[in-house]
Amino acid sequence: MRRTRLLIAALAVPLIGGIVVAGPTAAAQPQLSGAATEFTVLTAAGQSVGAAEKAIRDAGGTVLHTNAAVGLITASAPANGFVQRVSANRAVYGAAKATSIGKAPRDKATSKPDLAEKDSRGAAKKPVTKKPAPVGTDPLDDQLWGLKSVRSDLARTVQPGDKRVKVGIIDTGVDGSHPDIAPNFDAADSRNFTRDIPTDETGAVVDGPCEYRGCVDPADHDDNGHGTHVAGTIAAAANGFGVSGVAPNVTIVNLRAGQDSGFFFLQPAVDALTYAGDAGIDVVNMSFYVDPWLYNCANNPADTPEQRLEQRTIVESINRALNYAYRKGVTSVVALGNQHTDLGAPQPDTTSPDYPANATYPRTIDNATCLSLPVEGPHTIGVSSFGPSGAKADYSNYGLEQISVSAPGGYYRDGFGTDWYRTNENMILSAYPKNVGVAEGNIDAAGNVTPDGAALGVQKAVAPDGRVGYYQFLQGTSMATPHATGVAALIVSQYGKPGRGGFGLSPDVVQRVIEGTAAPIPCPVPRTVDYLDEGRDASFTATCQGSPQFNGFYGHGAVDAYAAVTRGGPLT
Repeated sequence: MRRTRLLIAALAVPLIGGIVVAGPTAAAQPQLSGAATEFTVLTAAGQSVGAAEKAIRDAGGTVLHTNAAVGLITASAPANGFVQRVSANRAVYGAAKATSIGKAPRDKATSKPDLAEKDSRGAAKKPVTKKPAPVGTDPLDDQLWGLKSVRSDLARTVQPGDKRVKVGIIDTGVDGSHPDIAPNFDAADSRNFTRDIPTDETGAVVDGPCEYRGCVDPADHDDNGHGTHVAGTIAAAANGFGVSGVAPNVTIVNLRAGQDSGFFFLQPAVDALTYAGDAGIDVVNMSFYVDPWLYNCANNPADTPEQRLEQRTIVESINRALNYAYRKGVTSVVALGNQHTDLGAPQPDTTSPDYPANATYPRTIDNATCLSLPVEGPHTIGVSSFGPSGAKADYSNYGLEQISVSAPGGYYRDGFGTDWYRTNENMILSAYPKNVGVAEGNIDAAGNVTPDGAALGVQKAVAPDGRVGYYQFLQGTSMATPHATGVAALIVSQYGKPGRGGFGLSPDVVQRVIEGTAAPIPCPVPRTVDYLDEGRDASFTATCQGSPQFNGFYGHGAVDAYAAVTRGGPLT
C-alpha cells in the first residue's frame, strides 16, 4: 500500500513551536505601509467566504478574485502589516504574498534552469549505432522508445482513446495550433488562468514583454514549451504526421496555470484544479513542483512565523483543491520531482525560498511535517522516471512513501560504456512550439532548424498539405508523468461509464487499474546505485527499498497501456 503523510490539522491561528499563538488584538494591530501588493487569503474551515472577504476589507485590503470552491481569495493591500491584520480574524486560515507556488522544471527568462531537463545542453555527443525498433503509426514514432515501452502501439489496436475523455494539462500552456495537437485540442473548454508579468516590483524580468494586449495570452498559446511537450506525449494525434501520443484519440484541454517564465502562482493553480472538477475533466497532468518552498513545512525552526504561516496556507490551499477535484471525479497524475532524493528521507533543503531571488537559506527537513507539493497531496498518482535501459534516471526522486508507478522520462546519461551514452535519443521527443524554438535560437526566422537546434535533436516535419511541426528532446519526471497520464486516459476510455456528470471513471478505480496492471520491476542488484561513472556526485547515490512487486525506484512497476486496457477489467 502506498503511504501518504498527513499534515497537521487546520488552524485558524498560527502555530509557533507547537504552541497556539493568539493573533494581535485590535489595539495592537500593525500599521499598514508600502506599495499595493497582491496577497492570497484562505478562508478558515467552517467559515464562510463572505466572512473572509469582510475580514480582508476590515484589515485594509480589497478583494480582487475569489475561488469559492476552496475559499481562496486574491486581495490587494499595502505590502506591510496586512498579513498580520487579516490572519488575526477567525474567518481566515492564513495569508501570504501572492508569490509563485509552483515552477515547471523548464524555465526561461531570469529563472534558474532545471539541469535535469537540459542535461544535454553543451555536452559532447556520439552517434547512435543502434536505434529502437519502429513502433509504427506516425513518421517520427520510431524515435519514441517510451511509446513502445508503455506498449501504446499495442494498446491502440484495442483502445486508442475515447474523444469523450478529457485530459487537462495544468502547465505553461499548450500550442493548440501544432499539427499534432490541433486534431485533439478542445479550445472551448481550455482556459488560461494567468496573466503575463513583464517585470516584478524590483524591475527584474519575469515573463518579459507581453505578446498580447492586456497581457493575457490566448488559451491555445504556450510561450515556454513545457506544456506543449507534455501534451504531445499524452495525446498527439495518430494522423500520419510527426509523432503520436500514448492515447492518440483523447481530448486535450489546456488549463494554463504557469507563467511564460515557468513560475506558478497560488490562485491560478487552485483555479485550474477546481475548474477541472467543474468542467468534467477526467485526468489532469501536473508536471510541476511547489515553490518558493521545495518543501512546505508546518513548523520549521529556521523559518519566521510569517513564513510558517505562508507554507501552511499553501499546503491547505493545494490540499483543498486536490480534494475538490477528486470529489468531482478528476484523476491527478503528478511528477515525483527531479531532486534525486528519497521523498521519505528528504535531504536538507538549500534552495528555498527560491523566490524572490537571493532569498535561500539552509533548512533541515522534518519528513513528518514537511510536504513536497503537489505530489505529496491527497489522491495523487506519483510517477518516477527511468531511461531506455530501464534504469532509474539519475535525477528522479524515489522512495516508498509517495511513488505509485514509474514511466519513461528519459535519461541522457543512460548506457554508460555504449554508443547510447549521452545521446539525445535517450530522452523523450515531443511537440515543440515554433515561437519558443525561435526565441531559444533553435529555429530561425525562415522556419529552419538552426545548427544549435540540430545539435539538440530539434526536428522539423512537413506534410504534403503544407503543415509544419517542430519537435524537441527533453528529459525529466515531467516527461515520465505524461506517459502515465496517457495510460490513465486509456483506462477511462476503456472502462468509463456514462453518469449524471457525463462519461467518466472514479479516480480510485483509475489508480487501482494503473497500479494493478503495471509491469513489476525489481530493485537492481546491488540495491545501492551510484552515478559516479555518469559524472554525478555522491548526492545522486540512491538505495532501492522494497520488493519486486512494490519498491522505491519503480513503485508498482512501469505503466503498461496494453495490460491496462486488456487486463484491467477485474480491477474496476
